[in-house]
Amino acid sequence: MADDLKKGLEGVLVAESDLSSIDGDAGRLIYRGYAIEDLARGASYEEVLYLLWNGYLPSEDELASFTEALTEERTVSDDVLATMERLADAGEQPMAALRTAISMFSATEPETDADPDDLDATLRKGRRITAKIPTALAAFERYRLGEEPVDPDPDLGLAANFLYMLTGEQPDDVAAETFDQALILHADHGLNASTFTSMVIGSTMADIYSAVTGGISALSGPLHGGANQDVMEVLIEIDESDLDHREWVEQATDEGRRIPGFGHRVYNVKDPRAKILEERSKELAENGDDKWYNYTTTIEQYLSEEKGLVEKGIAPNVDFYSGSVYYQLGIPIDMYTPIFAMSRAGGWIAHVLEYQDDNRLIRPRARYTGPEDQEFVPISER
Repeated sequence: MADDLKKGLEGVLVAESDLSSIDGDAGRLIYRGYAIEDLARGASYEEVLYLLWNGYLPSEDELASFTEALTEERTVSDDVLATMERLADAGEQPMAALRTAISMFSATEPETDADPDDLDATLRKGRRITAKIPTALAAFERYRLGEEPVDPDPDLGLAANFLYMLTGEQPDDVAAETFDQALILHADHGLNASTFTSMVIGSTMADIYSAVTGGISALSGPLHGGANQDVMEVLIEIDESDLDHREWVEQATDEGRRIPGFGHRVYNVKDPRAKILEERSKELAENGDDKWYNYTTTIEQYLSEEKGLVEKGIAPNVDFYSGSVYYQLGIPIDMYTPIFAMSRAGGWIAHVLEYQDDNRLIRPRARYTGPEDQEFVPISER
């Protein structure tokens, strides 16, 4: 049994975790025992961060202290801003710019000499990373637009502040609440590729900056992050087509084209996060342009009822609705995956802390399939 090959480690248990649990058949996601629906509708992203990092939901005083600490650490150095400007001018991709920013954050880390076993120090470092990511990302986008960065507003929560720094205008309540929910929904999701990458790095007792940078690198791959960008690009293609959106979907599926945002490695039913974002998409549509909501619901209905994908265990995932939600919030399409990273960094940090608390170096093995007993020939005779 020990020699059975499990490509992609599918079905292999490598750790125990108290952080999140997924029931793919029931469409259920929990963070530390709390249903994702309850957290998304009743908590803030800051509360969820506190829950993931500390193991329980904070009191009002604890949340106020925690939020104050996050707020005080939002500012990034002039060197980081200058680098974001250079990368923007060079046409760098946002995920690559974010990867660079995280590495640069460590240059101003006040606890660089902390012992790797000091998990309290690691948590404080993780808090600084989480606080600074929105500032660096928003600055990068502002530079791409030829505009100056907007300083963080200490009176705004993390989600609302990011939208403010991105656009220069304070978001309305619906937009702020919607984005806050999106961050909550993406904060953690078991041992996905980027989380596992962060854990592997953390298992070497490398610092949390290295672990988060590794998570971003894993998330940048198209098989992990980026599906919501693909969804939005399809919706825009539909919008620019001469066909009615239902006709477009029918033609595309008849041609064997895959519609992004359907199917998940874990869920066999509709992703519970997609259900929540569908509600927000509808609410945004009621206050603005409803075509994106109409497109997504029409596609879901057609693929579910006409093509029977749901019966085959292929249902909408979180990316199917997050793409249009972000678009309605005025977020550039190629910023969707960096926003995913902005949220998921909280989960990466939580998993690293949890794993390092009872650490064992992660060291799998591979089955050798190469030649045996090769005869060595000196270079002069080859």
